[in-house]
Amino acid sequence: MRHTVPLGRIAGIPIGIHWTVLVIALLLAQGLAGTLLPANAPDRATGAYWIVALIVAALFLTSVLAHEVAHALVARHYQVRVRRITLWLLGGTAELDGWPPHARADLLIALAGPAVSAGLAVLFGVGAVQVGAVGSSPLVEASLAWLALVNGVLAVFNLLPGAPLDGGRVLRAILWRVRGDRAVAQRAASGAGQVLGLLLLVAGGAEVLLAADLGGLWLMLLGAFLATAARAEQAGDDLVALLHGTRVGDVMTAQPVSGGEWQSVASFVETVASKVPYRTFPVVDMDARPVGSVALAELVRVPAARRSAVRLRDMLVPLTRIPVLAPDTPLAEVAVAAVPSLALVVANGRLVGVLSQNDVERAVHLAILRAPHTSDTSGRSAS
Repeated sequence: MRHTVPLGRIAGIPIGIHWTVLVIALLLAQGLAGTLLPANAPDRATGAYWIVALIVAALFLTSVLAHEVAHALVARHYQVRVRRITLWLLGGTAELDGWPPHARADLLIALAGPAVSAGLAVLFGVGAVQVGAVGSSPLVEASLAWLALVNGVLAVFNLLPGAPLDGGRVLRAILWRVRGDRAVAQRAASGAGQVLGLLLLVAGGAEVLLAADLGGLWLMLLGAFLATAARAEQAGDDLVALLHGTRVGDVMTAQPVSGGEWQSVASFVETVASKVPYRTFPVVDMDARPVGSVALAELVRVPAARRSAVRLRDMLVPLTRIPVLAPDTPLAEVAVAAVPSLALVVANGRLVGVLSQNDVERAVHLAILRAPHTSDTSGRSAS
């Protein structure tokens, strides 16, 4: 997911937060401070309600993070690499690379998140009961009770049988075990996810139209997301299967045309850029080590009178802002994660190739043409 702010790492797993989390956090805090907390603990200062509400919203987001971390840790136990965890508007996601080794691993990875959410629901519920028994802090009691409720709802909702929810993973694992075919199981889980999304969409629409309740808009949003995500997951799964065994080094453009950081813009254009039909070029140093890239669209901004004086090192996009891949990186990993316009392929510190969107699209088309049975020339369906 793009446009995330890094929060650090947990057990070596990168954690990011999408800007939409601010939206959900503020909406939760507003609901708590404006309605729930005053109803359960009246006659408090408005500021007190807001302070508690913001703390509770933060604890809820921490609960969502714990749910995703549980998925990630169990996945790593089964040697499935975890790319990152991202919190966003509708919850969180743990991005995994590759498939679980067997149906049992798939099942346990799927159940880990709901199990943690259910455990937190019990923990917060016990805390609410104990605080209520003492009767010393209605604000704390109401906050803990709310956290228990939403974690319980999170656990139950995620177990609905349709991808990309955890319940869809559980369904996939069971069908995988019974049928012995993961691809068939995935298609069934994705189909169930699309049906579930459609049902939520219809239910939300009925709530808005028949009950005049705008809360149904959330159901419609959630249903649309589930249906779309289920289709996208199936497409991604098909793509991974299609490109299985193909590495970046197999399809990259080897020995790429590059510029030297010491070259002037005028010299580079005359001796390099004008000779080949490319618009973006890697840039190397005197030892042939990559240092960044330059695009013709940026070079044209240099005034003509200065092009002999300005060096490529002054115009390049630094290596820290460019995707850098190893030749043995699975191509499916790159394709599913969104193909960059240009990625540098580096081995032992040296530039050995570049990978463009055209390279990946060509590889996908060739894989489709070579597949024994295909039904969709877009690459989204292959068996």
